[in-house]
Amino acid sequence: MDTHTFFLYLLAILLTARLFAEIAVRLKTPSVLGELLAGVVLGPSLLGWMEPNEVLRLLAEIGIILLLFEVGLETDVRKLAHAGKKSTIVAFGGFVIPFVLGVSLGYFVFGFSVLVSLFIGGTLTATSIGITIRVLSDLKRQQESEGQIVLGAAVLDDVLGVVLLALLYEFSIGGGVSVTNASKVLVFVGAFFVLAPMAAKLISLLINRFDAISETPGLIPTTMVSLVLFFAWLAHAVGAPELLGGFAAGLALSRRFFLPFGIALRTDKHFSEKIEQQMRPIINLFTPIFFVMVGLSLNLRQIDWSSPFIWKFSILFFVIAILGKFAGAMLIRESWHKRLIIGLAMVPRGEVGLIFAELGRVSGIFTNEVYAAMVIVIALTTLVPPLVMKWAYGRYGAP
Repeated sequence: MDTHTFFLYLLAILLTARLFAEIAVRLKTPSVLGELLAGVVLGPSLLGWMEPNEVLRLLAEIGIILLLFEVGLETDVRKLAHAGKKSTIVAFGGFVIPFVLGVSLGYFVFGFSVLVSLFIGGTLTATSIGITIRVLSDLKRQQESEGQIVLGAAVLDDVLGVVLLALLYEFSIGGGVSVTNASKVLVFVGAFFVLAPMAAKLISLLINRFDAISETPGLIPTTMVSLVLFFAWLAHAVGAPELLGGFAAGLALSRRFFLPFGIALRTDKHFSEKIEQQMRPIINLFTPIFFVMVGLSLNLRQIDWSSPFIWKFSILFFVIAILGKFAGAMLIRESWHKRLIIGLAMVPRGEVGLIFAELGRVSGIFTNEVYAAMVIVIALTTLVPPLVMKWAYGRYGAP
């Protein structure tokens, strides 16, 4: 691609993503849906002005890594460590049940291979903690009992999802399911999760010291991006997805992070807040590129919309995506109203589901038709629950 053409592409992506995100938020829907729609409009599905290329894919890859870094920054590890019995039940129930149902439906009903079925099930396990927190905050229920159960469960879901993503990544590059490879990945990921945050925390203390004496601006964003990229490379070196490195780095630099095994380092909350504040513009610049690329990768014109497959697939997996999360909420002892709210709050797949679906597409595991159907399911599960939650609170009041 010519340099001037790339500049034009990037300009169109950034401005269109921003415009559609603003429209989506004003319509009371998550901004991620607007960015996804921007890619659909610009890509082969509608206008056909551009299509994915290697440079844009690289920028999108950086966007995914920074997105997981932000997820790690917002993860409250203390809530994870002290997640009550109810949060644990909701998390594991809402993780295992959709996964088993998705794999079973893909393999036995649609006749997909084991690997394709595993990717479909993995996509259905996701919960977007960002969207969930935003909805609960808007409703001023984040600190209430149902909010605390949901947040603890969503944090656990995030960690379980990242581990599952590492396994699926290994299967995708290995060409199939292997117990040996799975065991290797679990050992490496476990070691990475224990050691990487410790190393990141120690490095952040050095960065904090240098920031105090530095006479040039921009030290924190430069060193933080460098740290995230290094951990992304390190994650790949141990056989895990690069984005796992971004998650681990964000986790370590969270204001709510503590080291395991009783090892304690003083957490400078002011420095953590500076990291969040100075990194946010960079994250907000790159992450929309990923979501636009998801839309660009879709070619809705190539899909036979008259085929019963696309509708049967989307409807069945949408139902499973809803029921699977509700099943997790139904396993705890609470009023039906509170379980309804908890189940709804756990349904949105959002950006986390899109990461799974995109890995399936890039690996050549999802066909264009299956990929499009999964994106439809993710979009519906992201759009519908926040609206129903607001209606439920308005109709029945606080549980």
